[in-house]
Amino acid sequence: MPQIHPLSRDLLMSQNPSSCALVWFREDLRLGDNPALAAAVATGLPLLCLYIDEDGTADLRPLGRAARWRLDRALAALEADLARFGGKLRYLRGPAESLLPELAQAAGATHLAFNRRHGGVERAVDARLIETLAGQGLKVESFNSALLIEPSQIATRPGGYFKVFTPFWRAVRDRLLAAEPGLAPERISFADWPGALPQVSRESLALSPSRPNWAEHFLEPDAGEAGALARLHRFIDAKLDGYETMRDRVDCDAASKLSAHLHFGEISPRQIVDAVRGRPAEKFLIELCWREFSIHLLHARPDLSWRNFNARFDHFPYRADPEALEAWKRGRTGYPIVDAAMRQLWRTGFLANRARMVAASFLTKHLLIDWREGEAWFWDTLTDADEANNAVSWQWVAGSGPDAAPFFRIFNPVLQGEKFDPDGDYVRTHCPELARLPTRYIHRPWSAPADVLAAAGVEIGRNWPAPIVEHDFARRRALDAFGSIATSGA
Repeated sequence: MPQIHPLSRDLLMSQNPSSCALVWFREDLRLGDNPALAAAVATGLPLLCLYIDEDGTADLRPLGRAARWRLDRALAALEADLARFGGKLRYLRGPAESLLPELAQAAGATHLAFNRRHGGVERAVDARLIETLAGQGLKVESFNSALLIEPSQIATRPGGYFKVFTPFWRAVRDRLLAAEPGLAPERISFADWPGALPQVSRESLALSPSRPNWAEHFLEPDAGEAGALARLHRFIDAKLDGYETMRDRVDCDAASKLSAHLHFGEISPRQIVDAVRGRPAEKFLIELCWREFSIHLLHARPDLSWRNFNARFDHFPYRADPEALEAWKRGRTGYPIVDAAMRQLWRTGFLANRARMVAASFLTKHLLIDWREGEAWFWDTLTDADEANNAVSWQWVAGSGPDAAPFFRIFNPVLQGEKFDPDGDYVRTHCPELARLPTRYIHRPWSAPADVLAAAGVEIGRNWPAPIVEHDFARRRALDAFGSIATSGA
């Protein structure tokens, strides 16, 4: 890990005044523990710091709308951080493979530094860029910023990648705890933008919606590096000690809510590990390591977001049911815990892990709708949408993924609600139609006597939907569907 030190005036003045170093920010929107920035500062050259909106790059998956909204805030925070050093974050839009060589030539750049990405398309783009820029005479350096341990640093004994989480955790645990974050720069020198090359503004990227403003109910996040670190320390002070026992409760704000900060690189996993060092944080670190495991899997299998890891599921008899899919998306399935989760997702862009699992299980097993439909919806509506986490989690629930949950583990949404929202507070918050129902009926309103429903103002089938499918029937149907591929020899 390169350490960042103050640059001497003599070193800065000794550089060719017409040369500069490019720092390409991607999913690493912070100054602290940013090895690419550290390397660029260490050259002694003035920097051009830039972000490229790569939407439209061939085969590169566009960010979902909620993630773009969140990205807007992360970039604004990074702009402010750079401004405190007297610099600017510059913006370009288009394929990086054509823009960066042009910028390097126009700016007289001699160096490019960036932190590595792990998606298949992204890695291919970066590899081609390195070759092109090296051909122009640039020194190009890439670094690990997103992970505690990169895929190239660990393998199974036969030499492959880990497909099961527990052995992965055992193999990396001690190495994770040894991670040390790098320092932030004390001083940065900035280069002028080459006037011949047009740049764009963050506002012109239209990352946030205007009309209609579907994000109007989203809470403004504590975006940026300072916000991420503040959230981390609030979590440690108030929630870490009870995390293992409370993390699955959907009615309690027990999650760290660091996922968006991590995805956009406002905080690094090394900073998190360093902050909890010496605390009883094993379960929290395991969850952090699931993120690592998912990225390692995506590195090995770049098709995880659209192809079954277990090819046997290519023959699974999923149902095409647009009406049921729409009811699930809008929180109109009739199952309060599922509908509360889907409404929370739409109104806030966030779901705790247990709510995600319950909603995903209902779609794939109760409704027998392809997990890829749910993955795409979460991709578009989660502010922390991450290709690795999203794909691996959906395939885990659906049973088609590596180290997946057994398909016969079919969540009963009523029991899930009663266990993880025992007083019904979560349902009442997101499903106000049921707010006056007694707790004993809050997760099964269809079973309430007529007089109880009337007193609560609930009319099943009118202001609250009847269950879209009966649980026992759905469970039998799902098990039969799984049996069809388990015995087919597919």
